[in-house]
Amino acid sequence: MEGIFGLNADQRAILETVRRFAKEEVAPRAAALDANQNPLDCFSWEIIEKSHELGIRTMTLEEKWGGLGIDSLTTAMVVEELGKADLGISVVLAQTFKIAQIMQLALNDEQKQRVLPGFAKDPRGVLAIGMSEPGNGSDKHMSFPVPFATSAERVAGGWRVNGMKHFISNGNRASLYLVMVQTDRKKTMQDGATCFLLERGHPGFTIGRVHDKMGERLANNAELVFQDCFIPDANVVGKLGESGAVFANFSPMSNAYAGASVLGVAVALYDKAVDWAKMRVQGGKPIIEHDGIRAQLAEMHMLIDASRSYIHRAAYLADHRDQGWDATLGVLPKAMASQAAWKIATWCLEIHGGHGYMKEFGVEKLVRDAGAFLHSDGVNRTLFLKAARTLFR
Repeated sequence: MEGIFGLNADQRAILETVRRFAKEEVAPRAAALDANQNPLDCFSWEIIEKSHELGIRTMTLEEKWGGLGIDSLTTAMVVEELGKADLGISVVLAQTFKIAQIMQLALNDEQKQRVLPGFAKDPRGVLAIGMSEPGNGSDKHMSFPVPFATSAERVAGGWRVNGMKHFISNGNRASLYLVMVQTDRKKTMQDGATCFLLERGHPGFTIGRVHDKMGERLANNAELVFQDCFIPDANVVGKLGESGAVFANFSPMSNAYAGASVLGVAVALYDKAVDWAKMRVQGGKPIIEHDGIRAQLAEMHMLIDASRSYIHRAAYLADHRDQGWDATLGVLPKAMASQAAWKIATWCLEIHGGHGYMKEFGVEKLVRDAGAFLHSDGVNRTLFLKAARTLFR
């Protein structure tokens, strides 16, 4: 867990609290919640409320807003610990951690005073970003010359918005949203879209379908629907037409948090593989004593350790960009961790043999969860192309 930076006393105390929360509140409920047929029933407000009680939910808020003001490296460590217990809970809170950081940097003083105190006090306060749409997802990463389909028309005092977002993490649960809307239809989403702050229950803004996912089920993803939704000028975040700058400037840690979530799944799979290899006897001895299994477990350990170091480096440099940040650190750590997790998932399944295919052993859920981040937070192939554009411009 310490990665390349080690841990200070504050980090140790924070991580101990998170580990206890994950062990006592998340892990015992995860399998049962995941098994619910209706995706709405997979979500647990009880877990979120407990995270609030322990000060976890608001960790990235500055102390003046009621949080701990933890940095991005510590947050990545927290996210991994949550991911070990359940990927969905890790995602719910990682999104909230990240967006709280963005809001503190991107909102103006009036907007901060309007929404942050209430968010800090709300035991059910989680956050969401409305970006992906049915007709485009990778477009925003590849800078294709297309606009967002969700668009706004200028009216007196603000904007009238119509359209829909989908696959939005925390979409049906959030109290506050940052939403990307095309305000200049003649331009692209890179230079003609604007970020808006939106509160739950805003007139003309409703929740559509909640997606029924293969894995990561303790996090809800949903559609956001805008029907003649008036958003006042006071809710514009940053400058008109510069929604991309809001995220480029204020969320360099996003990819590292995504990588940390799926890394937690990889660690859980590795631990299961080691435990099973010590217990399962074949050829008269535990299979961990067979060279092929031992070597495979060592490679799994290597993939986890290397992914963690990459994630920690990206998270640290996100807060210290003058010390060696480059744009590939904003796209590649998640791709590396998700590929490592998927390989570890298949190996863990193989090491368990037929037992791994049976739900009662818990491997099946982790395999479904491991697949989530091959595409979540950007399809990996798209992220490699985005990194290549930076490297070989």
